[in-house]
Amino acid sequence: MEKRKKEIVKMLLNQNLDAKSEEEIIDLLVDNPISIDVDKENDAKMTFGDKLADRLSAVAGSWTFIICFCFFLLFWIILNGVLMANNAIDPYPFILLNLLLSCLAALQAPVIMMSQNREAKKDSIRNKNDYHTDLKSELILEDLYDQLDELQENQRKILELLDKINNQQ
Repeated sequence: MEKRKKEIVKMLLNQNLDAKSEEEIIDLLVDNPISIDVDKENDAKMTFGDKLADRLSAVAGSWTFIICFCFFLLFWIILNGVLMANNAIDPYPFILLNLLLSCLAALQAPVIMMSQNREAKKDSIRNKNDYHTDLKSELILEDLYDQLDELQENQRKILELLDKINNQQ
């Protein structure tokens, strides 16, 4: 059991342990924080392209973008289909508009996927961090439970000794 705890603590702290006893191992675990701020670490590693992809994904995935784009489409159709019917830049069936929409979709999809992949990696790191934190808490609680058992056992022995002393008098 002690060997298993030592291996878990070694994995959690990412260092070799010189501690021999279980008490020293638990003290090392309690004294060393293992949780990390995933968002802060991720933000420090982001490149210009990553930041740009996240900003574009935030804009392209918003209701503001959808509403503005619907207005743009209506404006395009009214302008080229009604107001400039004879001299339209893009007459019905709006082939230029179709080309613009296809290009937008072709660029928008990979940018959004890059942002989603980065978020998935961040979630994976966050899950690993949560697992390590939970494991540390479990080991500390297990040790506290063992100490509580030991205290209860000592208390029982003291009560027995007191009973013997009272019975002898």
